[in-house]
Amino acid sequence: MKQDALTAQQFGTTAAAYLSSAVHAQGADLRRLGALVPSLQIGKALDLGCGAGHASFALAAAGAQVTAFDLAAPMLDVVAREAAVRQLSGVQTRQGSVGALQFADASFDLVVTRFSAHHWLDVPTALREVRRVLKPRGTLVVIDVVAPETPLCDTVLQTVEILRDASHVRDYRLSEWGDLLRQAGFAAPQSDTWALTMEFASWVARMRTPELRVQAIRAVLAQAPQEAREAMRVQPDGSFDLPVAWMQTQPSAA
Repeated sequence: MKQDALTAQQFGTTAAAYLSSAVHAQGADLRRLGALVPSLQIGKALDLGCGAGHASFALAAAGAQVTAFDLAAPMLDVVAREAAVRQLSGVQTRQGSVGALQFADASFDLVVTRFSAHHWLDVPTALREVRRVLKPRGTLVVIDVVAPETPLCDTVLQTVEILRDASHVRDYRLSEWGDLLRQAGFAAPQSDTWALTMEFASWVARMRTPELRVQAIRAVLAQAPQEAREAMRVQPDGSFDLPVAWMQTQPSAA
């Protein structure tokens, strides 16, 4: 099965779980997104890989007109229903691939992607598409898990991620994001990082990870070198910390 189809399948069957997930539905980053709308005078925003729509809702509640864009049609159904419940008329949905955005050049004041880019098959192509649909003075915000710069910890993180979710591609390092953004025509991002604790049982349940893979994740975490276990703050029940970053940038001058 090709990557796009695998991702759509994985998240199509778990859409409702992501709407109610505290990890995704809460966070200071959502409040920060909402605050961008008045501070940057955001009119039109694009939420790439919108999932259950939490970033879209935060932006629309602040007054932006938001296009929630995702590969999985069931996710978009969840977004449309929840937007109606919240009476957020500024949210519309669109299905498609981040590698071929169905929008005219310079269409959006803001493009945001939250916990989605680590599923993208071709990040350079997607970022070039973002650059194309973003206005010259527009803003891009990437919120995602980032890999440690240490190769050992990077390897352990990627291993447990792909065991939990077969559609995982890569959590990129901050240094890698800097290079990817520069190559796509963006300025060096302003970055903030924090730790997000993954409660093990709900983390695997949300993705409906098969039991054999759950056992493999537990074995990897239990047998990982001390340096990796300490960096990830692995707890006795298997819960651990994920490093997350907010990366904000604009198109660089031509």
